[in-house]
Amino acid sequence: MNRDVIQGNWKQLKGKVRERWARLTDDQIDVIAGKRDQLAGKIQELYGITRDEVDKQIRDFEETNAAYRRRAGPGH
Repeated sequence: MNRDVIQGNWKQLKGKVRERWARLTDDQIDVIAGKRDQLAGKIQELYGITRDEVDKQIRDFEETNAAYRRRAGPGH
């Protein structure tokens, strides 16, 4: 899932992000606004895990939520 897809589908993904990383507040999720780097940084900060682990978790999340990628189609 590329950054455009994450940002383009952020409204649909926000709830799933909140379920996956429950320590994120609604305000933090709103500030992140689909920006993958900001999401990764905030997860790393809140959970005290390495950047490699964060990247793995986000990749797993993206794969699990691939339906959003297919629904957005190319160019979104």
